[in-house]
Amino acid sequence: MTTIKMAVVGLGKMGLHMIREAEQAELSENVEIVAVCDSSEEHLITFAVSHPDTKMYTDYKQMLDEHSIDLLYIAVPPKFHYPVVMEALKRQIHVFCEKPLANSVEEARAMLVGAEKAGVVHAIHFSMPHEPSVVKLQQLIEQQTIGTIRKMDLILQFPQWPRAWQQNEWITSREQGGFILEVGIHWIHMIQTVFGAIRVIDSQVQYPQNTDECEHEIQAAMELEDGTRVQLNGIAHIAGEERVSMIVYGTEGTIALENWDQLWSGPVGQPLGLVEVQESLSQLPVLKHVIARIQGKPAKIYDFNDGYQAQLVLEALRNPESIPSLK
Repeated sequence: MTTIKMAVVGLGKMGLHMIREAEQAELSENVEIVAVCDSSEEHLITFAVSHPDTKMYTDYKQMLDEHSIDLLYIAVPPKFHYPVVMEALKRQIHVFCEKPLANSVEEARAMLVGAEKAGVVHAIHFSMPHEPSVVKLQQLIEQQTIGTIRKMDLILQFPQWPRAWQQNEWITSREQGGFILEVGIHWIHMIQTVFGAIRVIDSQVQYPQNTDECEHEIQAAMELEDGTRVQLNGIAHIAGEERVSMIVYGTEGTIALENWDQLWSGPVGQPLGLVEVQESLSQLPVLKHVIARIQGKPAKIYDFNDGYQAQLVLEALRNPESIPSLK
């Protein structure tokens, strides 16, 4: 079996995480990290300690020119996704991009069109539908455990933003940061995967005055294609604990996915009980599916079209007046 030569742009938290995934026994026989790129020479020096044989660059174009690369993983801030991806597509390199796909609807659309024209595998790192709790959630919904869905609530609450482990220059910026982009994107995509397309009806976002800082609050009304209501309530800089959850209300019961992976359910009139979720349901890591797709094997990936559809909802939530369909 031919080894897939993979390169990584961006040696932050996610870039290093993906390299560790590639080095796991399950994948290491199929993929080799041949080159990395980061704008920080300090990051490259640190990386070289444990990976002295990996070629390192500060210029991604130079890396793409000098190496024969099968797959490029992009883990740079959102506003740099577009130029890096488009350079890879020019060279017909398979691409695996972090979320959100782009920094605007226009960029996301151009990336989708470019990837389709290049005829390469194009994947976005949407991991939530692969989580065992979400796989179980989808099973319960398909089995109509709670009957017909009446409405859904999505709750995003953060005592501080960014979170303590998430300190960088861009994640607090209005241009490409904020919890809607960083966290909301996971839930938007998951809802669209499990329940169907979302349309934004109304969105009210509160930003700090006289600053380029990201949002502090959002209240939004959305709906699924069948008219089911989806209410989003988000707030940062509060007392209490972080809560990132979705509650699905049905005619015969309720299902709650609390704080990413705790699944609760119960019939109408009864308390919610914790649902046992078997780890064997996990479909992670996502990289495994990307590699399999490149090899022509069955795989479950989310491509740039999924990223584009999620981007449409994101931008409608963040800036509703810019979306013609909302006027």
